[in-house]
Amino acid sequence: MPGFRYAGVHCGVKAQRGELDLALIESEVPATAAAVFTRSTVVGAPVEWSRQCAKAGKARAIVANSGCSNVAMGARGRRDAEAMAAATAKTLGCKAKEVFVASTGVIGEPLPMAKIRAGIRSASQGLDSGGLRDAGEAIRTTDTFAKLASERAIVGRKNVRIAGIAKGSGMIEPDMATMLSFLVTDVAATPTYLRGALKRVADQTFNRVTVDGEGSTSDSVILLANGYAENAVLRTPKSPGAKRFEAALFDVAEELARMLARDGEGATKLVTIDVTGAANPAEAERAARRIANSMLVKTAIFGRDPNWGRILQTIGAGRIRLALPRVEVKLCGVPVFKGGASAGAAARKRAEKGLTQDEVEIAVHLGAGRSKARIWTCDLSYDYVRINAEYTT
Repeated sequence: MPGFRYAGVHCGVKAQRGELDLALIESEVPATAAAVFTRSTVVGAPVEWSRQCAKAGKARAIVANSGCSNVAMGARGRRDAEAMAAATAKTLGCKAKEVFVASTGVIGEPLPMAKIRAGIRSASQGLDSGGLRDAGEAIRTTDTFAKLASERAIVGRKNVRIAGIAKGSGMIEPDMATMLSFLVTDVAATPTYLRGALKRVADQTFNRVTVDGEGSTSDSVILLANGYAENAVLRTPKSPGAKRFEAALFDVAEELARMLARDGEGATKLVTIDVTGAANPAEAERAARRIANSMLVKTAIFGRDPNWGRILQTIGAGRIRLALPRVEVKLCGVPVFKGGASAGAAARKRAEKGLTQDEVEIAVHLGAGRSKARIWTCDLSYDYVRINAEYTT
């Protein structure tokens, strides 16, 4: 994409030799910037720093490390986050306040700043327009693969490009961004419009993913727009081409969000949960989240057990309004509960066969209204326990 360069390098935050652990994204010109962050009351110093950068609405770069989250480190953590920005700014010839900072990994450990500074110098020397995959590799922690997506749109008769990377595998349920994701586009847009567009898209994509119901201390989604497409500047959602841009941004974010769910720690299946017929949007989303976060449902999916009772149980425990005679539960497209009763053994057998697939759909109609919601999650396997039992040991 014109005007952006990327790099991913190994600087030694991660012990394994050659494993990429520092990413750098640069815009050749000051880019319009927007971001959303975790709402947790325990946040990392990089989030505190980057929140201030987001207020300015302009940025030149994003620097991120994996292996250490720089959380709960007090004044030292704040100094280290600022030092990462300052070191990056020095190599790129910009101001520190124009550099977003992100860190991900173990909580409560200090950043090895000598290695970080060396990594920033190395990354700045290796910046390349084709380096986005390396940047995606460098932000991985327990992820099993790098997550990249891209899309195009015609905005004001100009061809606009959008690309993004994301990381996240565990400690995932969003409360305004559930992982790290860095998005870039050559669209021309104002900060006000870009903030609104990113929030609208994040609410329907990144905010609809859950792996284990746990939000992180470091969640950040950052979007840079350098204006190289030279379209008429997007100022409001009604600007010519704004709907097409936002639809393309949604597609990129949705693809990344699905990858996050598919790559949940220990996961063997991507699970899409659709709730319809809810009394209102809030209850639709709450019902979908209860299903997605239910350990009983998630383990049943892992075991290929078409146990619709666990789905109804968690909805009921959430005191969500429904009309049981009108409730329908489908697993992999097969109705297993309908009209207030089980659909029978034959239906369960068909659903059990569907549960052998890598992608599973759970659809629930509540019969109480017209509202709906979609959530992406994954199953819960033995490996999730192993990964998290050994995370710091």
